[in-house]
Amino acid sequence: MRIYLQITPNNETVPFNHLPVLAGVLHKWLGPNEVHDGLSLYSFSWLQGAQSTPRGLRFPQGATWFISAIDGDFLSRSIHGILADPYLRWGMQVEQATLEAPPAFTDQSEVRFLLASPVFIKRKLPDGSDKHYLYTDSESDDFLTETLQHKLRVAGLTAEGAAARFDHTYPKAKTQLLVYRGIENKCSYCPVWVKGSGEQLAFVWTVGMGNSTGVGFGALR
Repeated sequence: MRIYLQITPNNETVPFNHLPVLAGVLHKWLGPNEVHDGLSLYSFSWLQGAQSTPRGLRFPQGATWFISAIDGDFLSRSIHGILADPYLRWGMQVEQATLEAPPAFTDQSEVRFLLASPVFIKRKLPDGSDKHYLYTDSESDDFLTETLQHKLRVAGLTAEGAAARFDHTYPKAKTQLLVYRGIENKCSYCPVWVKGSGEQLAFVWTVGMGNSTGVGFGALR
């Protein structure tokens, strides 16, 4: 399921990298929880509807934001938190919330998903260091599939037949270096193709793609 939020216009400039604030707002709404400590079976978008300025982002018409999760209690606590304290930051607050079920996907079809936040892929190397993979790396599609199948199994669903790949024909694909709490992360802006059953595709639509979906990477639309 997914909560679509309509947000009021800002009266302060929103920084380009507003992920840490959005993650903090979400956990404020959730209240005491442990969801950020384990594998993330949820995702959330960046704020949509921005006008870019040299100093940051403006939302003169307000913004939209969505939060998705397979756990009904997660969404219920989020809604209760929003009702109790709808304020985000920068003079913005939630004025409307709408709950939406996943689309009805066809079994074993391959569906192209657009991004609502960039895809992040990370793997541990033998020397203990982390390597970040981009859509231009030959291993990236295999890692997308590996992470997807792992999350399906953790959620108690079959991983058989599920596969993911970047849309390498997309002409506007790009990479970006994003700093999250002082850590540099190389990520990709490139749509993804996902193959699977209707249940698996609905799962992907909900939990997102790649690593660190719980802090705002890999949200799909």
